[in-house]
Amino acid sequence: MSPQICLLPQAISELFVQITKSGEITLADRYGLFAATFSQTLTEDERRALNRLLRAASLGRLKVVDKLSAIA
Repeated sequence: MSPQICLLPQAISELFVQITKSGEITLADRYGLFAATFSQTLTEDERRALNRLLRAASLGRLKVVDKLSAIA
């Protein structure tokens, strides 16, 4: 039996806003993105938001940092 991934309501939209504001993807953000990619319950809008974040990171528009969180 594999573990069930349960995302919090609005988790993807909050993650999208926080990453877009800061311009950084933190370690905690990466874990959230990782979990979301394996979720079977994402809406089409949430999947598009994830794709936009991943594409921005691959193009260098977002910095991938080793900080645990962007919240100081």
